[in-house]
Amino acid sequence: MNSSADHLVEQYLDALQRADVDAVLTLFAPGAVVHSPLYGPTPASDFYRALFADTSGATLTSKGVAEGRTSEGARLVTFWFHFDWRLPSGVAAPFDVVDVAELDENGRISALSIVYDTVNVRPVFERETGSSWRST
Repeated sequence: MNSSADHLVEQYLDALQRADVDAVLTLFAPGAVVHSPLYGPTPASDFYRALFADTSGATLTSKGVAEGRTSEGARLVTFWFHFDWRLPSGVAAPFDVVDVAELDENGRISALSIVYDTVNVRPVFERETGSSWRST
């Protein structure tokens, strides 16, 4: 395993667990977009501010990291983790998730696709926040 991929994932999960907007955004390239099943495609800076506003706490457990390339040759880092998410009221909304990070030539995330089954999370999230993005 490439230690730079492991280091990137370690930094990302640490910043996410601490809800540290500045730390997480240092890992992203300018103009990066996050594709989320609950929030939709969103600029990274807006996505993490919204996510952290909707989070009272989180514990993240890494399950694995893999590397590859897009069909166009860009570097990919894919990581699987358990997100024990707590919404603002403290209600639990845990899920297992795979994030696929496309990296730019400087090793920063230019696009992040978040992949997980929202069947259990979406109803809790919508009750708590009153909204969620749905693709049409």
